[in-house]
Amino acid sequence: MNTTNMRFDHVGLSVADLDVQRDFYASALGLTAVEEHLEMREAQIRTLILRSAAGLKIELIERGGSAPQEFTDAYDGAGTQGYFHWALYVDDLDAVFTHTLTAGATEVSAPAPAARAGARFAYVKDPEGNLLELIQPADDSH
Repeated sequence: MNTTNMRFDHVGLSVADLDVQRDFYASALGLTAVEEHLEMREAQIRTLILRSAAGLKIELIERGGSAPQEFTDAYDGAGTQGYFHWALYVDDLDAVFTHTLTAGATEVSAPAPAARAGARFAYVKDPEGNLLELIQPADDSH
């Protein structure tokens, strides 16, 4: 198996309200192009894959009766096995952090120095409480 040709495509996020989350991710991260849309009414499922002009993608999946989860801080999600945050490199952490808050995110941790020398990070929650880590690298090595 040749793993050198593997690359990231998208992350999937289970949501309570597809329309609210679509609007948030469009406003906060510029994910405005609809790459795929699927509705299965009998299964109470609606999905969208949203894409930014730069190619960043997220799949939002709304399923009737899904159960919410809530993390109180950036590491709370590590208490439950599985994915618990989506980390994104950004060019200007302060600007993106402020923009996501304006778009409807909630502050979890303000911009601060990261463990990687010279890098900075912050955490926000989307309108449903899903964690996003915003990382400004020390240089253009990302």
